Amino acid sequence: MLPEDDICFHCRILCIHNSHCRFFLQNYQHTLALIFAVKEINENPQLLSNMTLGIRITNSNFMAKWTYFASLELLSTQGKFIPNYKCDVQEKTISVIAGPNANISPFMPNILNIYKMPQKLQTNGILQLLLHLKWSYIGLISQRDESGQRFVQHALTLFAQKGICFDFMQELPKETFSNDIDTVFKDFIDLYKVVMNSTANVVILYCENQVIAVFRLFPYLSEYEDIPVRRKDKVWIMPGQMEFTSVPFQKIRPLDFIHGAISFAVSSKEVTEFKPFLQMRSPTSEEEDHIARLFWEQAFECSFFKDKLDENGRVLCTGEEKLETLPNSIFETTMTGQSYSIYNAIYAVAHALKAMFTIHIVQKLHKSLHWFMFYDSSMEELFLFNNSVGEKIFFNEKGELGTGFDIINWITFPNQTFLKIKIGKIDPLASSEESFMVSEENIIWPTMFNQALPLSVCNKKCYPGYLKKKIDEKPFCCYDCLPCAEGKISNRLGDCSQCPENQYPNEFHNLCIEKQITFLSYEEPLGITLTAVAVLFFVTSALVLRIFIKQWETPIVKANNRNLTYILLVALQLSFLCTFLFIGQPDQVKCLMQQTAFGIIFSVAISCILGKTTIVVLAFMATKPGSQIKKWVGKRLANVIVLSCSMIQFSICAMWLAISPPFPDSDMHSMAEEIVLECNEGSAIMFYTVLGFMGFLTGISFTVAFLARKLPDSFNEAKFITFSMLVFCSVWVTFVPTYLSTKGKYMVVVEIFSILASAMGLLACIFFPKCYIILLRPDLNRKDKIIKQI
Repeated sequence: MLPEDDICFHCRILCIHNSHCRFFLQNYQHTLALIFAVKEINENPQLLSNMTLGIRITNSNFMAKWTYFASLELLSTQGKFIPNYKCDVQEKTISVIAGPNANISPFMPNILNIYKMPQKLQTNGILQLLLHLKWSYIGLISQRDESGQRFVQHALTLFAQKGICFDFMQELPKETFSNDIDTVFKDFIDLYKVVMNSTANVVILYCENQVIAVFRLFPYLSEYEDIPVRRKDKVWIMPGQMEFTSVPFQKIRPLDFIHGAISFAVSSKEVTEFKPFLQMRSPTSEEEDHIARLFWEQAFECSFFKDKLDENGRVLCTGEEKLETLPNSIFETTMTGQSYSIYNAIYAVAHALKAMFTIHIVQKLHKSLHWFMFYDSSMEELFLFNNSVGEKIFFNEKGELGTGFDIINWITFPNQTFLKIKIGKIDPLASSEESFMVSEENIIWPTMFNQALPLSVCNKKCYPGYLKKKIDEKPFCCYDCLPCAEGKISNRLGDCSQCPENQYPNEFHNLCIEKQITFLSYEEPLGITLTAVAVLFFVTSALVLRIFIKQWETPIVKANNRNLTYILLVALQLSFLCTFLFIGQPDQVKCLMQQTAFGIIFSVAISCILGKTTIVVLAFMATKPGSQIKKWVGKRLANVIVLSCSMIQFSICAMWLAISPPFPDSDMHSMAEEIVLECNEGSAIMFYTVLGFMGFLTGISFTVAFLARKLPDSFNEAKFITFSMLVFCSVWVTFVPTYLSTKGKYMVVVEIFSILASAMGLLACIFFPKCYIILLRPDLNRKDKIIKQI
């Protein structure tokens, strides 16, 4: 082993650039944690036997150039500042531990190395906290440096993926610690306006330790300037590199700025021996600790020099003042997270040295190396140990501390004290379910929120049945809530989705309900009514047919072509009966017969009317002298007209069935809440062709009947046929637009009504007058009356 004096380094406190060090009072605990750890290690013979550690402290003054200066000085002979020329072998620096300031420490790797903090884990922890508390609209104030830029870039992507957006993103004024007070004040006034005008109640303050001292003045800026912006409490979220700091003149300032704040701190255990160590500290007993005297004068507002007692009413420092009597806004006697990290860093150095000696490389280290980089991937396995309080300390593959974070809630009191309550933890080694834990019920919120969970959203969540529509020129999480369109429901993402075809939205548009299957049935009132009307009309036409058969020898029956009359009455009866094909659940047979039977039967009926009217007209034209029409007058012509017209319609229907026959179908779109079982026409062209041919026959029949309207009354039923054709045409002309504009089973009702109305119109207009004569005026149904009228 090496002699003790070859590796012993004396404790020296050095302040760079200034002979009189100025620092934040709270940072003194970092120095004491460093001294305490070295003291413990040196007193533990089992850790570093025959070796004594010493420390050397330099001040960065929050400036990168002094960090460079200190780094280069480590490579130079003390007081010479000649890099790579180091002759004072009695003070070999074997490890460098960076301070807590991320905007200064990164300059060390350019020359030495870096003591890293798990920033990615911390960012993920902030994200999990925001998601847990449902904060989706936040503000961000970041340090104007590389660390702040990295955080902003990482957070922008990561937070946006989880639906969190920023109301504002501001960089801390660059001149925060400048002597240009006017510029600093103006920049902070602008920042104050942005923060207080923001509707976000949560602000991430990603800055360094010293920034807390500046932000303590933040709530009171409006008292010094005429700023028409009302102060509002905010929930501040602070990362692990931020701890409470203040300068002496802030002792009388309230601490309510951080009341209810939430911060992250490196997970730590209580070091029980640290408090007794602090109680024993005294600037009079530690002659080499020059920082202790400076701290003592600022913290206790006293002076060790009698010539300075008149300044600001100071008293003489006795050195017997106790650190535990100071409020924790000036000095905390419990080891903070940053001090705990420094404490562990010293122990990591000690364990690394022990491992080196164990593998017999100490001689090589002593002769060849002037200093040793703290982290080396080839020696990664060395950095796993238990510290003095039994906590396992290790580093990940990136050289970052492998520990987690404690989540801290800050509670302030009027007597310049505060409590830091642990409300949760981030444990990277735990399972995914237990890696993030927070006790929401234990959180104390800023006073303005009256202990209610603060809301930090751009606008309230859309109610079920509404969709999110982004607001122009606003962050993506700001949106208007618009009702979902017909047939859609809102999902969890605030968007509207279409219900399946067999379902429809409920009243609130948040649930799809099964549609009811419906069709025109015999059980419903409308089906019963149409059935009763069809039966009534059928019975009426049957009675008329019976009357005409019974009175077949009477002149009025014989005068109007009995055969065509019988065929017409039978066709009307079948027309009434074919309506039953439209009632009830559609099936293959019904669908094939519905339109074809209707088309053929009506064509037969209209062709009979056309035949009757044509024979009458031709009969009178044949009475003219020299007319050649006599040979065309007779039953043969009437039969030809009926058969030819009926066969044309039959051929059209046969072609329809062959090309694209009707089939049972489900209409899921016409009715919002119903699935309508119906017969699909198969081919709309063929369907309207059938109707078109019927219209063509009706038009010819109406024209012929109109020409024959002035013939002698006894032979002339043309005027009744003319009127019946007017009724028939009116019904079917009205049918087309009504049918096209009607939905669901009511389309079937429209067609049934048109069939019944048109058939009954023919029956009533043509046959009721004759039945009147046959039944009520038999005196007119005589041959002599007919001859007399002629």
